Amino acid sequence: MFVNFPRWSEDAPVSVAELKDGKPVAYPNDDWNSWRNARKDEVDPKTHFVCVQSVVADGQDRLWVVDAAAPAMAHVVKDGAKLVGIDLKTNQVVKTIPFDPSTVMQASYINDVRISPDGKTAYLTDSGAEGALIVVDLDSGSAKRVLSGHPSTMPDKSVTIQYDGKPLRRPDGRGVEFSADGIALSPDGKTLYWQAIKGKTLYSLPTDALTGWATASFVPESLSDRTLSGKIATVGENGPADGLLISRKDGRMYVTSPQDNAVKVRDLTKPDGGLTTLVQDDRLRWPDTFSEGPDGTIYVTTSHIQDSADYKPGAPISLPTELWAIKANQAAVTGSTGSGTAR
Repeated sequence: MFVNFPRWSEDAPVSVAELKDGKPVAYPNDDWNSWRNARKDEVDPKTHFVCVQSVVADGQDRLWVVDAAAPAMAHVVKDGAKLVGIDLKTNQVVKTIPFDPSTVMQASYINDVRISPDGKTAYLTDSGAEGALIVVDLDSGSAKRVLSGHPSTMPDKSVTIQYDGKPLRRPDGRGVEFSADGIALSPDGKTLYWQAIKGKTLYSLPTDALTGWATASFVPESLSDRTLSGKIATVGENGPADGLLISRKDGRMYVTSPQDNAVKVRDLTKPDGGLTTLVQDDRLRWPDTFSEGPDGTIYVTTSHIQDSADYKPGAPISLPTELWAIKANQAAVTGSTGSGTAR
């Protein structure tokens, strides 16, 4: 079981960790986790974790690490933005894919990743100032930024993130402005889903519209934003949501609802299946991102964004965060009004 700790506010003693006996241990080793804010001019950002936003295991026994390389969600550290693959059998880094400034821009914040079932393609969201999707050919390391600034990847101006019954704003009045964040891939790898946190609409795109370009001598017209935009489908409304996951076991989509301290379920087999609340609990302070265990257990992190000093004057810089497990009964998973159990 693996977790990560981004440098959102203060420095962090570890970026990627394996949980052993409930305690985080630097992974894959101390050296990869040795970058520090105060040592940024001494430690090579190409070969060290700078600001890790997500860790996801694929079906080929690899752990993929998304390094946004933007401490405090500010400027991207030069040469730091990358996708790192670690072999879970040897615990060794086997692939490092750097992103150039045309793919991950200065105001970018690459956020989450999903890997195709065949292990050949990675799909990432950019939740920075200009939202986008990033498609990566994992064999060649080639990456392509698509739908940059497109309405489907940008914040929805009509949406205001609420918390505890009032708008969530910084002391200077700014609200939550995160672009494309949550991302999910169908179990067969044929459909990609995403949405902005400051948004309400879930979008999808067939993945065959995004692949097949890495070995071409030029990027085909089929991958242009003009062509892709015509293939985007509006799936339905989730309301503001952070994390998305489609279960391998039942094909349902799990959706985090930060405004409601809740995890919800969408039935993708219906034209607009709508959302059913799976579990709602005051302890789920900003449910963030998901993973699924081999037995179907759904894991979700809580990042407490609304409790942070960015939005709550006087709050401590460092906040405790949690990893929760949700054991759902079958009725709840299939979209009924039954309740799951969080622990």
